[in-house]
Amino acid sequence: MDAEKSEEFYKKLIKQLYDTSKWPSTYLYKFIVLSEKEKIEAINTIFDNTGAVIESKKSKNGKYTSLSITVILQNPEAVVAKYKEVTQIEGVISL
Repeated sequence: MDAEKSEEFYKKLIKQLYDTSKWPSTYLYKFIVLSEKEKIEAINTIFDNTGAVIESKKSKNGKYTSLSITVILQNPEAVVAKYKEVTQIEGVISL
């Protein structure tokens, strides 16, 4: 996704989150990444010291790992900030 489209997407997401949730709120992130230790650790580091609960599950053949991350955040802007941090890691798919 190019920068302009991603910024538009994030603006819409922020509006939807304000419209549908009361903040602070619990948010569930879902990511899929190649089962490479460095990539999984990089995502874990982004959520260090946030009180996040991180669950991981490898695919049947072990090539990919899905991460479900539940965390309490103060506002929708904080949700988007974490998405932007994670997208810096090559090959991460956000669901």
